[in-house]
Amino acid sequence: MRRLIAVAASLAMLAGPANAAPEPPLAAVTPLGMPARVFSTKRDACDENDQPDAPVRVLRAADGSLVMYGLHTQNRTLRGPDLDHLKIDCRSSLPSHYDEDPAHDDDASWITATWSEDGRHVDALVHHEYHASEHPGRCSWPNYLACWYNTVVSVTSQDGGQSFVRPDPPRVVTAAPFRQDVGQGRHRGFFNPSNIAADGRWRYVMIATTGWEGQASGACLFRTATPGDPRSWRAFDGTTFTVRFADPYREAPGHPACKVVDPFPAPVGSITRHRPTGTWIAVFQASKGTSGGGNLFPQAGFYTTSSRDLLHWDAPRLLMAGATLYDDPCVSGARLIAYPSLIDRDAPGRNFDTVGDSADLYYATLRVEGCTVTADRVLLRQRVGIKVLP
Repeated sequence: MRRLIAVAASLAMLAGPANAAPEPPLAAVTPLGMPARVFSTKRDACDENDQPDAPVRVLRAADGSLVMYGLHTQNRTLRGPDLDHLKIDCRSSLPSHYDEDPAHDDDASWITATWSEDGRHVDALVHHEYHASEHPGRCSWPNYLACWYNTVVSVTSQDGGQSFVRPDPPRVVTAAPFRQDVGQGRHRGFFNPSNIAADGRWRYVMIATTGWEGQASGACLFRTATPGDPRSWRAFDGTTFTVRFADPYREAPGHPACKVVDPFPAPVGSITRHRPTGTWIAVFQASKGTSGGGNLFPQAGFYTTSSRDLLHWDAPRLLMAGATLYDDPCVSGARLIAYPSLIDRDAPGRNFDTVGDSADLYYATLRVEGCTVTADRVLLRQRVGIKVLP
């Protein structure tokens, strides 16, 4: 997650085919007022590991309290009675063990999506990075990006998200159809799930991929009726939801391929449904000049796009300009912006997967020192207004 600068460059070179987007845009999302600070690594962290490093996810626990995810590899949470009174819990809800065996899917992990029906049993999707360059003999290349292999795995909590059990063997939701030592020389795999969002009996998530022979790069749409069952998730193949990506360390992976969804050039920060109209709104980040679905992004920053069906999205609209993690930190200035997500404090239910006519844009700012993105990070929220065509 902290290394997405190089990932974005590889995604831009591997951009998938373009589809025409409908016009005019269905939704307009507009910033209102000034941003407010939610969490600062310097001020609030238990240790330096507690840095905003993923899009924010919020869960309403059984006792009515709120649990927020979005920090680093110890997966500590922010907790409180409401979104205005969150404090960090110094217990790790899912420690990363930096295991050298890629079959264990337990190197560096981030909780990136959660779902709960009752506030006690919580299913989570985990962005898992295997850094072969940091494990002797696992990679023939000298740098991390060439040795980076990514999977998405599933974990479960029975205590409202305070602690998650990492099963053995791991429960793989999606992985490249080859093992980590295949195709070294570039970042490979599936990564950065969006939040999980509901539509009737189905639960949906966007998951990014770097692509490989037979698989375009971009973001694929997955769905399931049982989010806690890792084998039940299926990706859209261009016609329907049939594609399953197996665990290549325990199953014959075959040659599956999902249809990437335009206009996303890289991971999707969040997908939320507008309650009054049923329109879907996605927020994501892009660097200047990046191509996604035929759209050339004229400015670096956060963009929104909207859809009636999660598959056909309209032309992206700039929400907030600024250099992102996908831009060169050597020329980006003192701070970058990253990890956007939309959260409506008035959303019903437990999973904050809908918005009304206003919401908050949560995002991180990251201080750059020289050409290095530092751990000096601040999580902010910015009020936004939402207007959707009927």
